[in-house]
Amino acid sequence: MLQPTRDVDRLTDELCDALLTPHSRDEMGQLLRDLCTPAELKELAERWHVARLLDRTDLWYREISDGTGVSTTTIVRVGRFLRQEPFQGYRHALDALETADVG
Repeated sequence: MLQPTRDVDRLTDELCDALLTPHSRDEMGQLLRDLCTPAELKELAERWHVARLLDRTDLWYREISDGTGVSTTTIVRVGRFLRQEPFQGYRHALDALETADVG
């Protein structure tokens, strides 16, 4: 049986290691399609799209929801993690892509 925090942290670290192995967009897509259901992958893609919109535009949450079909709950969560939470995963990825001029 998994120990709630310790095992989940270890498993998350192992997943992060696996996510670092693809060498191309195609390989990453293959891994994500293996790991995620189509619905999960759609949700991840929507969150990423929302993060980019929140970072690059001055759109209101309702405008983003109306334009994308993503729930305002998801948009609020992405916005909170983009701007307030300590993890800063969205910020690191957005900045890295901007620096690399990709996406």
